[in-house]
Amino acid sequence: MSSMSTRHFLKLASTLAVGLVLAACSKQEPAAPVEAASAPASEPAPVKVYTVGTDAAYAPFEYQNEKGEIVGFSVDLLNAVAEKGGFQVKFINTPWEGIFNALTQGDRDLLISSITITDERKQTMDFSDPYFDAIQLIAVKADSKVAKFEDLKKLKVGVQTGTTGDEVVTKLQGKTSTLIKRFESTPLALKELEAGGVDAVVADNGVVIHYVANNPDAKFKTVADTKSFAPEQYGIAVKKGNAELLALINKGLAAVKADGTYAAIYKKTFGTEPPAAAAPASAASN
Repeated sequence: MSSMSTRHFLKLASTLAVGLVLAACSKQEPAAPVEAASAPASEPAPVKVYTVGTDAAYAPFEYQNEKGEIVGFSVDLLNAVAEKGGFQVKFINTPWEGIFNALTQGDRDLLISSITITDERKQTMDFSDPYFDAIQLIAVKADSKVAKFEDLKKLKVGVQTGTTGDEVVTKLQGKTSTLIKRFESTPLALKELEAGGVDAVVADNGVVIHYVANNPDAKFKTVADTKSFAPEQYGIAVKKGNAELLALINKGLAAVKADGTYAAIYKKTFGTEPPAAAAPASAASN
């Protein structure tokens, strides 16, 4: 081999050796296996919002404040019930005359509007457990001689259309009586009493007591007649057969009664502790 060939051979060998070293140095470690991405956590189901029909002209149970907001005992109670029951509510002012049709037709999911539980109403809607004990009360002028319900038989009497007050006065005077004056709301009937257009008003005790206390210039007095008026109980109404919603309402109602929330709302509205829970009243239409 010539000296040129030897040098060429050595140069080539050196080049190859360097290449091998560089190749060895640049060798990468095998990539670590990529862990499979964990599946995203499923989002909680959205809380269902139910539409609530209420005739907001029945202070202190349900009425509109100076801002036009629907407030009152019923509103505070149902909001608390919904929180405990795991749902939300949206209140819609619904005139009493059409409130039951709105429920039947599906325009409202439930009703809370000081609705007395009666056998007649149970035929077309379902009710929650009772949430308020009520009874009819007579409002008259302070100088009135009325002392009992029977005294109203031949007097002009104001009532709210379609209420139990309307029913009991109709039974007393007869279906054809022209002495019964019907109004869209109990406060309107009481305004008519103040103006002298009727001799008395028959309505639920809570509303009458609240109105008399807040309108001292009207100079009203109240007449109780427990012998003539049967005890009543208010319930939250749902469409006939809606057992799922009814169960949620009853669950929330039981919870607020058990933890003191109901008592706090009652005292905030009426200034006194709630009476001991009464046994369910007879559901006779009264």
